[in-house]
Amino acid sequence: MKPVELAATALAIAVCTTGAVAQAPQRQINTLNELGAAMRACWIPPPLDQARVGMQVTVQMTFRRNGELFGKPRITFESSGASDDERLVYRVAVAEMLKRCAPLPFTDALGNAVAGRPFTMRLVDDRKLKQAENAP
Repeated sequence: MKPVELAATALAIAVCTTGAVAQAPQRQINTLNELGAAMRACWIPPPLDQARVGMQVTVQMTFRRNGELFGKPRITFESSGASDDERLVYRVAVAEMLKRCAPLPFTDALGNAVAGRPFTMRLVDDRKLKQAENAP
């Protein structure tokens, strides 16, 4: 199996694992903005020594009415020029984000509105860029 295929398989397995304790926010989520904020609160980028400056990852996922993931999330974009190892650490970070967050506490209204519809989220690791800007 190629490293990219291995990483995709690892993402699917990690997301589908139910042994992890969800750390979803307790307050009910009622809007798409709140959904995005809740997901971003679960995002922990890879350690700086494994990170890539300005790395971007876009993940597409679908939810059920009750806030659980429906099907397998897909990474639809990764920064060009990233090595297989860099892509892998970001894919693992995305999988861990999804494990930490799901299921999300949707209100009935939001659950009915988003159920079965794709939700796309773009993650940008700009930690090193911010550090360089703040350097004296």
